[in-house]
Amino acid sequence: MADSGHTAWLLTATALVFFMTPGLAFFYGGLVRAKNLVNTIMLSFMSIAVVSIVWVLWGYSLAFGTGNAYIGDLSLLGLSGVPFASGEGDAYPELAFVSFQMMFAIITPALITGAFAERFQIKTYLIFLVLWSTLVYSPITHWVWAEKGWLLELGALDFAGGTVVHISSGFAALAGALVLGRRLGYGKVPMEPHNIPMVVLGAGILWFGWFGFNAGSEVMVDGITVSAWTVTNTATGMAAVTWVLMSWAHTGKPSVVGAASGAVAGLVAITPASGWVGPMAAIIIGIAAGTICYAAIAFKSARKWDDALDVWGVHGMGGLTGAILTGTLASPHVWDTGDGIGAWTGTAEGMEQQAISIIGAAISIGYAFGVTIVILKVMDAVWPGGIRVTPKEEEIGLDLAQHGERAYVNE
Repeated sequence: MADSGHTAWLLTATALVFFMTPGLAFFYGGLVRAKNLVNTIMLSFMSIAVVSIVWVLWGYSLAFGTGNAYIGDLSLLGLSGVPFASGEGDAYPELAFVSFQMMFAIITPALITGAFAERFQIKTYLIFLVLWSTLVYSPITHWVWAEKGWLLELGALDFAGGTVVHISSGFAALAGALVLGRRLGYGKVPMEPHNIPMVVLGAGILWFGWFGFNAGSEVMVDGITVSAWTVTNTATGMAAVTWVLMSWAHTGKPSVVGAASGAVAGLVAITPASGWVGPMAAIIIGIAAGTICYAAIAFKSARKWDDALDVWGVHGMGGLTGAILTGTLASPHVWDTGDGIGAWTGTAEGMEQQAISIIGAAISIGYAFGVTIVILKVMDAVWPGGIRVTPKEEEIGLDLAQHGERAYVNE
């Protein structure tokens, strides 16, 4: 019989993580130009719809099916092998875990859309969702979280998705930005956010939902759940403050968009570490996230990479920062199973854990970046007209060109 408290918390966390994708839609929507708002929101919304179906049909089986060290099998195809009731000694029904993990699978490709915002065809995007979820997300999830996953066996730590969600989406986003090329007028015409209150609203929803993302990843209620909740908030606040101070020093004015972006960077960086570190380590991670992600965006701009909404800088580099610092700052006071796990910082075990974190992150980066390029290149070659909208459609705006709708109608 399942524990009702653990099950109730897992379902609550599932709802919180679900809410993050609409939050992302608002966050990204505020950052784009008004003529592309409807399209940008649509990209996140359709990720909810499409990936929900993919996850039930084969995504969960590929991610968590028995399989081998690199990919799951199809034993859970259509959730046919997932029991609807809990077994004796189970903390929660497996179907609750399926739903919780589904929300991670939904938001990950939605994150990528910020890189190719304002220039990707909606028809090809729907195909991309299916291919990317199947060929990139499910395998990396299996490596890191499945019982036989080779990175899990190696000892890689990713409590709530720094590698699975943020490194994979961030570096896939960079691949997408490079394959699609720059927007028309990039660097020559203004492309500032059209609705800053919407950006802050979206960031606030993400911050709220992230408690389910991180604290929910304990999949039960105990001290680690509470600790993960606390460090999530601490790192996020520190990263937001750090980003504001850096933008203030750099531009002479504190940026509201910068505060929102810094908060998201902190959320990203604390994600892999949230179940392994304490509050003071969370402050360090927040400072590192604000600093490194801010610098990454400056580097991207200098290279003229048109990652439209800075997905690589915030999610890719934030996830990488968190993954590495997890090995550095993990504390035995937070996670101690009695077999040496947790006693890393400043020890030989700590250096070994650091190396494992770097290896896991590097391989995930190479896989997500490389496979995403292949997917997009093949799609661009075989799809009539390619995956990018026409110059005329881009100039008109994707809301009217792709959807025949406008976000704002003048009375």
